[in-house]
Amino acid sequence: MQWQGRRVLVTGAGGFIGSHLVERLLPLGAHVRCLVRYTSRGDIGLLRFVPPAILRQVEWAYGDLRDADAVRRCAEGCHTIFHLGALISIPYSYVHPREVVETNVLGTLNVLEAARACAVEQLIHTSSSEVYGTARYVPIDEGHPLQGQSPYSASKIGADRLAESYWRAFDVPVTTVRPFNTYGPRQSARAVIPTIVTQALTGKTVRLGNLQPTRDLTFVADTVTGMMAVAEAQGLVGQEINLGSGNEVSIADLVEKICAIVGHPVRVISEQRRKRPRLSEVERLLADTRKAQALLHWAPEVTLEEGLRQTVAWIAEHLGWYRPGEYQV
Repeated sequence: MQWQGRRVLVTGAGGFIGSHLVERLLPLGAHVRCLVRYTSRGDIGLLRFVPPAILRQVEWAYGDLRDADAVRRCAEGCHTIFHLGALISIPYSYVHPREVVETNVLGTLNVLEAARACAVEQLIHTSSSEVYGTARYVPIDEGHPLQGQSPYSASKIGADRLAESYWRAFDVPVTTVRPFNTYGPRQSARAVIPTIVTQALTGKTVRLGNLQPTRDLTFVADTVTGMMAVAEAQGLVGQEINLGSGNEVSIADLVEKICAIVGHPVRVISEQRRKRPRLSEVERLLADTRKAQALLHWAPEVTLEEGLRQTVAWIAEHLGWYRPGEYQV
């Protein structure tokens, strides 16, 4: 498939992964329509960090995923939809579960309805490894049971099952990608790596929640490559595909790796307020990526060490954008 001239809608375009996806698509000649949540300031989110020469090619669409009419208008005339729009903070979902469900579940319903009404050729729906909950076996393949251990993960499970139902019931050409713990430049401080990096760069103390859980960390450039490979492949309608590294690292070990890059040790304090409720903590995530390798010929290219170096360098250059030490939900 050629991206030249292809009309693409990206929901959540102002977010972390979405902004990187838009930056990748535009130089390939795609006509990209960015759905960005409306604010009175006309905020474009993390797209502000995309070079202006690239950004001038964007078609802007301001609205809210919960507005079915707005989503349908955005989908008109598009060949491909990348659906990344969501409220993704797990701590925020403990505080505002209704907003999270309305955005993630009803918002996805609106995207599916729009894709159906507008006869979109393909819809790439973005899930999350959080839907698996704590691993019952590793590595976690696409057949692993789903378990809602937070309102956020439950909302993503609901969105995933809606996507499946629209394929089965209405033949909507949807494929679900399930990234494992994407990280990299532009990620907000609600995620663990920027939380560690910003505190390590500005002091000798790092405040975190639980240190024992392990995560499968995937650099954002590799996640974007995987998502585009799904769109470019044939015969994947109705499929769910993991995008992960196939390696795991504990939060405690992650601190050590980041400190080695920053250049000095830190004292780690585990704060109760940063911990998830006991039965809500996902203790282990480790992706089985054999399906992605077989169907997409995709595998991550950026090592954890190199990805962390790039991330630390970017955060150091944009430290004013963060509030080091402040717990952000």
